[in-house]
Amino acid sequence: MPYFPRIIAASAALCLAACSAETASQIEAKTEILTDVTQQSTEMTKAGADLSDLPSGTYESEQGHAYVAFQYWHQGYSKPIIRWGTTNATVVFDNENPENSTLEVILPTKDIDTGVPAWDKKIKSADFFDVENYPEIKFVSTNIEQLTDGYGTLTGELTIKDVTKPFTLTGTINKVGNHFRSGVDMFGVSATGQLKRSEFGVDTYAPSADDIEIMVEVEFQKVE
Repeated sequence: MPYFPRIIAASAALCLAACSAETASQIEAKTEILTDVTQQSTEMTKAGADLSDLPSGTYESEQGHAYVAFQYWHQGYSKPIIRWGTTNATVVFDNENPENSTLEVILPTKDIDTGVPAWDKKIKSADFFDVENYPEIKFVSTNIEQLTDGYGTLTGELTIKDVTKPFTLTGTINKVGNHFRSGVDMFGVSATGQLKRSEFGVDTYAPSADDIEIMVEVEFQKVE
């Protein structure tokens, strides 16, 4: 190759190498920035409401805004959502020591609502929740962590069909305030949890659809 073309080729190679190095550096910098933003976003999502303004006392779920539901994979095709029409939940809140607060939830099995009449009948039968012999599902908290930040984990004992096992919910206190009409103290919570239904005696067709995702969206109002 003539000398001049060799110089051009070498220069082009150096430029390409420099550009590649710069691109890699830029990508690394952007990745670091994206990671920081993602972490900050996650922390913002986790951060809950300030509980210092919530008075101590007993709070009950407001039935018009109390949603407890669960999801599962139906053979990989879809994730049906099944909810309870009634959620009886009571929180005894300790303002000075929020981690000492307690939660008790009772879900009447007869109020399971799949949105499909035939499935309602099946899921309430002895094959699944056996409503006639087991009229309720119960959860009683035993430990609360990091609730002072409005976000944390709540562990307790979950009882389904007379089988009791530890169960953990992770959630956020969304807002602390007063009802816009009555002025009563209230707060709202979002939480999720996971379990295997077969461990609670609800094992028909298992291991298919055995992994269950629990979703909780409840507003609590202070009992006067």
